[in-house]
Amino acid sequence: MKIGRRTFLGLGAAVALPCPARAQRMLPVVGFLHEASADAYAANAPTFAEGLRQAGFVEAQNLAIEYRFAAGQVDSLAGMAADLAHSGVVLIVAGGARAAMVAAAATTTIPIVFVTGSDPFQLGLVTNPDRPGGNVTGVTFITAGLSDEKLDLLDQLVPQAERIGYLAEDPSQAGARSRAIEGLKSEMSASAGRLGREVILAEIGPGHDYEAAFALFEKRRADAVVVAPSLVFANDADDLVGAASVHEVPTIYPRRADVLAGGLMSYGARLAEAWRACGVRVGELLQGAKAADLPVIRASGLELVISRLIAKSLGLAVPASLLARADEVLD
Repeated sequence: MKIGRRTFLGLGAAVALPCPARAQRMLPVVGFLHEASADAYAANAPTFAEGLRQAGFVEAQNLAIEYRFAAGQVDSLAGMAADLAHSGVVLIVAGGARAAMVAAAATTTIPIVFVTGSDPFQLGLVTNPDRPGGNVTGVTFITAGLSDEKLDLLDQLVPQAERIGYLAEDPSQAGARSRAIEGLKSEMSASAGRLGREVILAEIGPGHDYEAAFALFEKRRADAVVVAPSLVFANDADDLVGAASVHEVPTIYPRRADVLAGGLMSYGARLAEAWRACGVRVGELLQGAKAADLPVIRASGLELVISRLIAKSLGLAVPASLLARADEVLD
């Protein structure tokens, strides 16, 4: 999906720029490449814009952005990256590990700023996160090391849950990200093992069959489900949350947006923080800094969001201790 700088303006709204085309062409143009859809990214657009403003840049005033969204069609990313690299952009923002990798393959000279939950060293994006040394830098957010806390949260909301469904991407379809996916699966198995819980695994392949995955959880009598962090799942949030709702299984997601879409609970990275940091980093590069000298930013913020309405529909009472811990409670 191609969304040009005249139609997105970082806020998901279709509007026209107020400035004449000639003036617009004089602005520095940033390329923006994202694995998911514009809708999946839209919740993070305001904080990306805040980061840019903090660095002195406002879209359509002293900066133009050329948007490309793959909307989950990852095979299209390479062509989009090549198109941006040859279009005269001064910098490329890459949302997601695969977007970052294809952007890095498309150019070794144009600065690239990624936002990903994957390890950029493991992906080969940087040789040293503290001093990248090439044209690629960016922001990482936390995805690993959260399994113990997710199971604890579920245990408080769904007492005596013994069988835990785990929804993950099929690593055989994930390329360079397969190692990270396997690592998260192993982490969940270890956490469940320490608590004496059984893990029921369902992997999502190219067919994106969430109904089949949740039917498996129901057949195996999963008491609750943990959804792994994934841009594939972010792009399919409505289908994913819908399947969990149909099968009436308490599910914890990695993103606040999943709860806004009708999910029960989320615990994971505060993505707004990561995208704000990305905006600041883009501004630094536009002001003359070199990507080789800018360390990868580690966004460490986490957030817990609970929908009391969905909990009630599932017959669950949210304990006061959990409500007190939550960063946001939706009624």
